[in-house]
Amino acid sequence: MHISTILKNQFPSFSFEFFPPKTALASDELLLAITELKKLAPSFVSVTYGAGGSTRELTRELVVRIQKEIEIPVVSHLTCVGSSAEEIDSLLTTYVDQGIGNVLALRGDPPTLQAEWVPTQGGFTYANSLVAFIKKSFPSMGIGVAGFPEGHPKAVNRLIEMDHLKAKVDAGADYICTQLFFDNHEFYDFRERCELAHITIPIIAGIMPIVSVKGMQRMAELSPNTRFPARLQRAIGRAESSLYVENVGVQWASEQVRDLIDNKVAGIHFYTLNKSAATRRIYESLGVSNSQSLCT
Repeated sequence: MHISTILKNQFPSFSFEFFPPKTALASDELLLAITELKKLAPSFVSVTYGAGGSTRELTRELVVRIQKEIEIPVVSHLTCVGSSAEEIDSLLTTYVDQGIGNVLALRGDPPTLQAEWVPTQGGFTYANSLVAFIKKSFPSMGIGVAGFPEGHPKAVNRLIEMDHLKAKVDAGADYICTQLFFDNHEFYDFRERCELAHITIPIIAGIMPIVSVKGMQRMAELSPNTRFPARLQRAIGRAESSLYVENVGVQWASEQVRDLIDNKVAGIHFYTLNKSAATRRIYESLGVSNSQSLCT
């Protein structure tokens, strides 16, 4: 099903993101976790690429398995890094043949040992060019792009950043999925700035519950622009054990989701880190058993 149809029929949408495991055992365990989350009736799930496109084949394999074995609509991440236009064309042809009709088009991060991002020969330099290529070569493909409520880490300034986002939308994007954030005011401001830029496609809010202090520190390392509100830091600082830290993280994320729903968010996208427990607890805290109940 095309992502535009999903987002139109399920308001708000609820979706989960996973990354491809590197072993067969881990893949089986992840599929079990996704099967558990299927009981929550997600609108769709997405699967990421590793830095520099390092998990391209693993991503493709996991996407196909989810499509065939679990039968949940799936969105595959697709990056400019490490792939020529010909290779991307071949991958998308495979997806179409397997009944997979949606991707999230990203510029992507450079390989781990590479300091700066370098375009691949015969490939694309920016995400808007990738979006335009997909739209032209695979017009029936649903396309998502990334948004940054707290600012893109490489943006020269916030005005130019919005110009770049508008270029991706004008190239043919169907929806925007944001990076994680912990202060909903950042999201609402971003949504208003999109309106000012005449961006009218659905904007899905990315949510990641904090489950450990180490995990929060890792978030800060990977996404330097992420702001951790003082109230959240204070609550985590009071936690007496790792379980209490997770409780704080789940409660904070639950309040974020409740507030976003009240303010007519188009969708919620949970960054799960391949685990279902925290996401399930958020659903339980909202007093529902599945996303269809949340929509009423």
